Amino acid sequence: MSFKLFEKNTPRWIVFSIDLSICLGSLFLAYLVRFNFSIPAVEIELWKFAIPTVIGIRVISFFYSRIYQGIIRYTSTADAQRVFYTITAGSIVMALANIISYFIIGIYLVPYSIIIIEYFTTVFLLTAFRILVKTIYISLKNPSREKKNVIIYGAGESGVITKRALDRDAGTRYKIIAFIDDSLNKTGKTLEGVHIYNADGDLEDLLRANTVEQLIISIQNISPQRKQQIIEKCLTYGVKILNVPPVNSWINGELSFKQIKKIKIEDLLEREPIQLDHENLRKQIKGKTVLITGGAGSIGAEIVRQLIPFEPGKLIVVDQAESAIYELELEITEKYGWKNIEAVVGDIRQVNRMRRVFDHFHPQVVFHAAAYKHVPVMENNPSEAILTNIEGTRILADLSHEYAVENFVMVSTDKAVNPTSIMGATKRIAEIYCQSMNAISKTKFITTRFGNVLDSNGSVIPRFKKQIDEGGPITVTHPEVTRFFMTIPEACQLVLEAGAMGKGGEIFIFDMGQSIRIIDLARKMVMLSGLTLGKDIQIIFTGLRPGEKIYEELLADKETTLPTHHDKILIAKVREYNHQEITKQIISLTEMFRSQNNEAIVMKIKEIVPEYLSANSEYEKLDIK
Repeated sequence: MSFKLFEKNTPRWIVFSIDLSICLGSLFLAYLVRFNFSIPAVEIELWKFAIPTVIGIRVISFFYSRIYQGIIRYTSTADAQRVFYTITAGSIVMALANIISYFIIGIYLVPYSIIIIEYFTTVFLLTAFRILVKTIYISLKNPSREKKNVIIYGAGESGVITKRALDRDAGTRYKIIAFIDDSLNKTGKTLEGVHIYNADGDLEDLLRANTVEQLIISIQNISPQRKQQIIEKCLTYGVKILNVPPVNSWINGELSFKQIKKIKIEDLLEREPIQLDHENLRKQIKGKTVLITGGAGSIGAEIVRQLIPFEPGKLIVVDQAESAIYELELEITEKYGWKNIEAVVGDIRQVNRMRRVFDHFHPQVVFHAAAYKHVPVMENNPSEAILTNIEGTRILADLSHEYAVENFVMVSTDKAVNPTSIMGATKRIAEIYCQSMNAISKTKFITTRFGNVLDSNGSVIPRFKKQIDEGGPITVTHPEVTRFFMTIPEACQLVLEAGAMGKGGEIFIFDMGQSIRIIDLARKMVMLSGLTLGKDIQIIFTGLRPGEKIYEELLADKETTLPTHHDKILIAKVREYNHQEITKQIISLTEMFRSQNNEAIVMKIKEIVPEYLSANSEYEKLDIK
């Protein structure tokens, strides 16, 4: 039989004729079974009433329900239900017709035993016919040996729904060979005909013994550590990992195979959810006017999103990027339904513009996320770095003091710790100024410091993704370079929490977990993409860029930090500066912008931050002097 024949839709009259033939066959089979394959002549005589009655009712019910119009090769549970309802309704009508005929002509048109047997036989055969056609079609379209083997992690309700979504939407391409589950009570049992294995004891054996194409994580409440263990094991055997999205994102409450997405590198770096003091945060934010600088950037925009549940009175989002701030405003108003947002296009370095913003809106809380952050770029543009990272911060801090802002929270970086770059050193000076302001102001000046943020603008993750999509090579600066990583939501949650707990003058640092080798990150991203390192794509080393360190520091040890009530937030013990002294130094530094003398600017920065020693930079010669 040609496969192309199955690809064509069978004419409705043929399906209708086959269904009617099945009904007629079921009727004869019912008589044979009822009378032990020896039908009495008297019953055959009554066929002149029985056959027209049964076939007539079936024809009418088929026309009414139109079960013959379904495409047989795509038969689903809904089609089987329609067959059941149609045949059930027809059999009920037959039973009623029997009662009527008995009272009118004194005989039953069809014996009740025949009606019952014919009913069950017809339902079974009509359903079986459709399933048989679908099975043959699937087998011809994609023979079993050509199907890709899939394992589902999670033998609960979500696992069953995942299997059904796979069968319904992609069953022609995939074969589910096993469920795995952490529950020992489920091990050894079967679920919808598929054997359940133990995740710890049997997964590796399954991966070793079978050519497994994909493993789908269907469990909704899996811990990050457990997810990482499963993913790492699968990556060892070159198995692609997919993840079932949260139930609340299913379309109309139903899971589609297209919604099952590949695991991202961010999933490998997840940690346990952060526990926030929602009551304290709500007290700090509810009903207040909150200003966010750099609000269209990845960190600033996420702060805006996370502030919404705490019901601020108004959100003032400041950024230079016109298109990005417009997109954010649309997202907040349309997706979140939040109307109390004001998008302000402005440069934090322009004091008159910022004064207008403070004078008009009178913010009560300020989150300062605006900054230049790309290390190599700022290494070549030190005058711009001091103007934005230092002078821009000073302008905002001074206005916050002048307009009696309650809390000023600055977003800083781990690169400010023992800086080796202009970017890191300028952020350190901004930290120093904010901390010094706390001694002269009623405003609480709080600094938060953390490492690299996954998927933020310009971070290594989007760069590697782009390089992988383009076929490589992946560029890594040094085989030993390591970085601390945190997701954007996690970083912003800690910024909010630190802002709420701060008393003023603190530099909060976040527990970033273990540092990660960038080359290991690149390798895992290649594996998650289903590619083979060295065969499909290469990694090349380009050398450290100007200002870059091999290892980042957070000062997150007991000798240099103090604990807080939150186990992921510590307070850095750092030298404090006199406000008047640091102000004089900063004014002197920013006045050097006019000269555009990079060496003189960097010398002045090193004077203010003595621990700043340049790395892989032309300014190393200034350290030697």
